[in-house]
Amino acid sequence: MVKKGMQIGLLIFGMTFGAGNLIFPPSLGFQAGPLFWPAIIGFIISGVGMPVVSLIMGTFNPGGFRAEMNKKISPLFSLVLLTLIYLAIGPLMAIPRTAATSFSVGILPLAGDGTLQLAVYTALYFALAWWLSITPSKLLSRIGKILTPLFAVMIVALFVLGLSAFTTTELTAPAGNYAISAFGSGFIEGYNTVDTIAAFAFCIIALQTLRQMGFSSQREYYISVWAAGASVAILMAALYLGLGLLGNHFPIPESVYQNPAVNLGAYVLTQASYSVFGPVGVWFLAVMVAITCFTTSVGLIAAVSEFFASEFPRLSYKAYVTIITLFSFAAANLGLNQIIQVTLPLLLFVYPMAITVVLLIIVNKFVSLSRIGMRLAVAAAAVCAVIDILHQFAHLEMAGQMLSYLPLGTSGLGWIVPVCAAIAMSFVLPQKVTGKVEKSSLMHDV
Repeated sequence: MVKKGMQIGLLIFGMTFGAGNLIFPPSLGFQAGPLFWPAIIGFIISGVGMPVVSLIMGTFNPGGFRAEMNKKISPLFSLVLLTLIYLAIGPLMAIPRTAATSFSVGILPLAGDGTLQLAVYTALYFALAWWLSITPSKLLSRIGKILTPLFAVMIVALFVLGLSAFTTTELTAPAGNYAISAFGSGFIEGYNTVDTIAAFAFCIIALQTLRQMGFSSQREYYISVWAAGASVAILMAALYLGLGLLGNHFPIPESVYQNPAVNLGAYVLTQASYSVFGPVGVWFLAVMVAITCFTTSVGLIAAVSEFFASEFPRLSYKAYVTIITLFSFAAANLGLNQIIQVTLPLLLFVYPMAITVVLLIIVNKFVSLSRIGMRLAVAAAAVCAVIDILHQFAHLEMAGQMLSYLPLGTSGLGWIVPVCAAIAMSFVLPQKVTGKVEKSSLMHDV
């Protein structure tokens, strides 16, 4: 039971941990300075806690988030929200961005900048991604047992050797918002990894793999789910901590960290690789970043294709894999920045609603909630998200003023208090919904 769960956890961890997960912690470590520990704790709570809880809640029910939202809110809402989520973190942004990011951080120093180099690299990248994604039953053996341990060992080697070489911090005081609230800034940085959305996507892979393994009892299934979640949490927290400490101890010249155009996380990874491994450091970095991003791409292609093949079966799973791979290849080469500009508001729209759904599922596991109240909670999250989008992208002054009246509104978390108020109303409103999963239904699906 535990072994099965750990295998699934290793697979999901490999798919979730991408370029952003590599870059955020070193940047946090450097900017937090002497306030590193409260900052990294806040980061781990939101950057690890929320995604892992989402993963566990989504796999407790063999129907996944689709079944949970069908019951708690409505089938139409669940279909629309999940479709938007899979599009936003799939071909419209995350998949092509992993290829472009791995090229710019790892491959560009070797191959040089240019459209031809990018085209050749992404062609090979997506050809391999298509080959791995086309047979989802083999993801566990190919991703979970080979590629994930490989990049995890490389990351551990980098920060262990780096911490041995660099023992002092260059920055003597916390920078920016970390000086005001290290824990809060770390929490928001972890929230901004958007890994909770990834958990929604990868639940479908976890459920598929769980069905392949087979279980003799409900208890065995639940233990495996908890083991998978614990494995993901331990691995992500350990790598976040190590990468954060590396950034905290890495000496960065003032001319670099004062330059707003420099990505501090990428700078730490690049310079640490060169310093620790010498002439082969550029190759080490290229392989580490490429594999880390590649596993995420494969997981997303498979998850998005599984979802669309299930919900819109006019095309086969293999057809969706091919379409998504080709679209992502084109986006990575032709118009990634423009696509991201369009997709980012969509992501900001669905993210608060996704977290609200997870909160509703958790609370509903313990007490019955009103369907009306749960719908109000989701609506509150959606309204706050729209206001935030209007403020950030349409630059409406009225929207900014409305956000300023909400607790945490200026940090992108203004939806929390209205959502919590709506959840509280769910205790007293009529049309109660129980959060229990029937044993017979569970065992039939597994």
